[in-house]
Amino acid sequence: MSKTDTGTSAEQEDLGAAGSRLSTAPQEEQAAPAGFGAVGWVRWFWRQLTSMRVALLLLLLLSLGAIPGSLIPQTGADVSKVDDFRAAHRTLAPVYDKLGLFHVYSSVWFSAIYILLFVSLVGCIIPRTWQFVGQLRGRPPGAPKRLNRLPAYTTWRTQADPEQVREAALALLRKRRFRADAAGDAVAAEKGYLREVGNLVFHVALIVLLVAFASGQMFKSDGTKLMVEGDGFSNTLPMYDDFKSGSLFRNDDLVPFSFDLKDFKGTYELTGPNRGTPRTFQARIRYSEGVSGKERTTTVKVNEPLKIDDAKVYLVSHGYAPVITVRDSKGEVVYRAPVPLLPLDGNVTSQGVIKVMDGYRDARGVKEQLGIKAFFLPTYGGAGMEIASAFPALLNPVLNLEPYHGDLGVDSGIPQSVYQLDKTHMKDYKDAKGAQLRMNLRPGQTMKLPNGAGSVTFEKDVKEWAGFEIVQEPGGGWALGGALAAIFGLAASLFIQRRRVWVRAVRGADGVTVVEMAGLGRSESAKVPEELGALAGVLYDQAPGAPDPGDDSAQSPVVPAEGAEK
Repeated sequence: MSKTDTGTSAEQEDLGAAGSRLSTAPQEEQAAPAGFGAVGWVRWFWRQLTSMRVALLLLLLLSLGAIPGSLIPQTGADVSKVDDFRAAHRTLAPVYDKLGLFHVYSSVWFSAIYILLFVSLVGCIIPRTWQFVGQLRGRPPGAPKRLNRLPAYTTWRTQADPEQVREAALALLRKRRFRADAAGDAVAAEKGYLREVGNLVFHVALIVLLVAFASGQMFKSDGTKLMVEGDGFSNTLPMYDDFKSGSLFRNDDLVPFSFDLKDFKGTYELTGPNRGTPRTFQARIRYSEGVSGKERTTTVKVNEPLKIDDAKVYLVSHGYAPVITVRDSKGEVVYRAPVPLLPLDGNVTSQGVIKVMDGYRDARGVKEQLGIKAFFLPTYGGAGMEIASAFPALLNPVLNLEPYHGDLGVDSGIPQSVYQLDKTHMKDYKDAKGAQLRMNLRPGQTMKLPNGAGSVTFEKDVKEWAGFEIVQEPGGGWALGGALAAIFGLAASLFIQRRRVWVRAVRGADGVTVVEMAGLGRSESAKVPEELGALAGVLYDQAPGAPDPGDDSAQSPVVPAEGAEK
């Protein structure tokens, strides 16, 4: 008999039923029958929504919908970039507004896909889980009538009693971790339940990821703080330079802690082709948890944040803050502080503004405000290198100053950057030649303002500053756990094969026991015949073969290959 024989329709149904019972997937209804009422249509829609096909389609739509959120500026991340985009694309911006592309993750259409995917996964998993639990509590399906119709099959004759063969088969299959049960003249066994467990774990993990992502977006907070060596920070909203949060975040959700920046250290390659490449960036801080927690000292490095409950403190940037002293016409100090300057390139060429808003009077006693544009070069390379540093470390620091006087515009009510100078109501100082006053200062040097208007001193102390990002993501741990569970669940569903083995032992007309063994897997695989052959070999040793009528020797069982004669 050939494996390629079609067989009778009853036999094909028998084989199909045995194969279909390997899956716990609910049967999907393809189309709504004619004459459906309202309840019928609701049921049909629910079955379509909770089908795996629709869940995969929604997952694809969710992935596609997230693409604009990463390519188009988002109001929740950076409002200024959105405003710049609107100014540069006056035709396209209104279209994006109507489609909600400037706030993708809170838009109606993205939320609809998100909720439908969540409902689809839950509606798919619950019945599938109950069906799988029912299979675990039940017995393995009984043996089909014609075992020789199954993909892997072998048979032999033995002098052992049928009961002994079945008992030996039952013990062998249980030893090989099959769920086995004897019913009638056959033993039914099943193995590979972890495949369906992995499948269910994968889909549950997707739900966990969806919940974690949603909670992370709604309850998250993200703020930045620039701190000069010696500065302190308390995790309260007014202390942040910039802060954004989720829609359900409350100020009381901020984790209570504080820290001081004691020291920042950066090292660079001094020689070779990688000269100037950063080697280490680290900030030594002293922190305390809660209102009156014990102070501890630690070091925050790049990609090695400080973790306090749900909050993480990342080191994201650094630069220099030269100490500047400004005196008025009477020689009185009206300003003395380290001035953080923002890096412009890899060699930390930096720029910023010194703003003296109160206390300054010129030689005539007129109250004015000073605005001084500053360029800082950690390593001055000499003539011709006035606008760029030659190395990022403090080897030969030079500070270039360009002073202005007048009204800074800080009292107008219009917000302005502390790193930019509005020269609308400012006048420049002139040097002895009538040109705009501009001067390079080394540490300890002083620039005299014209007509005895005062002076600006570059003190010998140059501090460093560090930029920190404080992030709270309540769902981060759940998202990580869900991702790991999804990976392991997917691996189990892909590499573990669900299969069944049946052993039938009946006494023939001549009094000799006929043993049949067959195996069936969820998909075609060479492992099922191999495993069946190994089991048959062990069982044959316990119930050795008897000679066929007319033969003088017993034959060992052979599992036929694909398409071979049985």
